[in-house]
Amino acid sequence: MTSSFEVKVDLARYLPKEIQGWKVWGQDESYDPQTIFDYIDGGGEVYRSYNFRGLLVRHLHDEAAAEITVDFFDMGSPTDAYGVFTHDLEGEKIDIGQDALYKSGLLSFWQDRFFVAIYSEEETDEIKNGILETGQYIARAIGTEGRKPDLVSLVPRDPFNGDVRYFHNQAILNYHFFVSNENILNLDAKTEAVLARPAQKGAKERLLIVRYADAEKAAAARDSFVKAYMPDATAQGIVRTEDGTWTGVRVVKNLAVVIFHAASENDANSALSSVAK
Repeated sequence: MTSSFEVKVDLARYLPKEIQGWKVWGQDESYDPQTIFDYIDGGGEVYRSYNFRGLLVRHLHDEAAAEITVDFFDMGSPTDAYGVFTHDLEGEKIDIGQDALYKSGLLSFWQDRFFVAIYSEEETDEIKNGILETGQYIARAIGTEGRKPDLVSLVPRDPFNGDVRYFHNQAILNYHFFVSNENILNLDAKTEAVLARPAQKGAKERLLIVRYADAEKAAAARDSFVKAYMPDATAQGIVRTEDGTWTGVRVVKNLAVVIFHAASENDANSALSSVAK
């Protein structure tokens, strides 16, 4: 088990002590999966669901005593760094790290196995510049890049050219798109999943792809889902729901593919078939 001291020593080398008039203020704080709730009460479970290893928090002040806080997470792998970044995809795209977003005094980005959030309680041009400069420094200090989860490449961009979320468990799926209070897809820490949607505002369609350890577990998840969610499905695994849209499920080797709220039966079949290819 990694100690808080080891987290602090390992991660501190990526963060600036001084940059553009901003200087370290106070002591760095370090947290691990057992102590994360001491820092993020209620939100720590999100990071734990992505298997994070350690967190270093550093505060920076300028001459006017404005404060910037850096939350620097070691997620253990690029896939989970990417995944936790996709948990909140609101904001303006910024060219920092591998993907970055900025909104109302908060910059978030991922690079290699790291997820970074840099923020301030207030926002001025000077503070925003300090946040972005700090982000650029950290991205350069990391240097290397990591690969996105290969599951993302299975999402057909037509029509699913909107947000793509990567995650592991039921709680995160329900946060983005409620399916059931019960874990009817047998999701756990070892499953990988992506949830995609079209870019059009108000689009209801969602595509879910889940990778299991083997084909048997994928088939068992399909059967569980059909029994609980769509017991009246056809032999092709498709059903028209009460709102007039179509839901379907299909297994492709060790993948379970689910389409929610397709506009027609043909659209549902098309979405399922596009992943099968």
